[in-house]
Amino acid sequence: MPTIVLSTIINAPVNRCFDIARDIDIHVASTAHTGERAIAGRTSGLIELGESVTWRAKHFGIWQNLTSKITTFQPPVFFADELVAGAFKSFRHEHHFTGTDKQTIMRDVFVFESPLGVLGKLANWLFLKKYMTGLLVKRNLVIKEEAEKG
Repeated sequence: MPTIVLSTIINAPVNRCFDIARDIDIHVASTAHTGERAIAGRTSGLIELGESVTWRAKHFGIWQNLTSKITTFQPPVFFADELVAGAFKSFRHEHHFTGTDKQTIMRDVFVFESPLGVLGKLANWLFLKKYMTGLLVKRNLVIKEEAEKG
């Protein structure tokens, strides 16, 4: 399965970074270029353990819905969300936070599996892993900017 690992250094306390990373409204802002919005489940504010959110966004010219659920939650150092329904066969997005009162390292580990067997693996290799990496990088930049505002 394809795995994306990103580390972002943020000049802000770990608690602040943790909360911003699970803020639905910040997520919407970070994906504005896709028209993404929360349409069911937790649709604004801070998502918590056991809660789910259904996103609607346009990717590759097609409107898609994706539902994920917070399955692990250890404030302020870790949370994970996993696919409930959507275009992927499966995914798990881990959000790790280590830091001090002044600086945080936010580490994403995104593991996904595409549907359609060999065709899905080809799509991963040709474009999907790169596309998903770009989405996560944009999201992390918005989180960093928001957290560093103070």
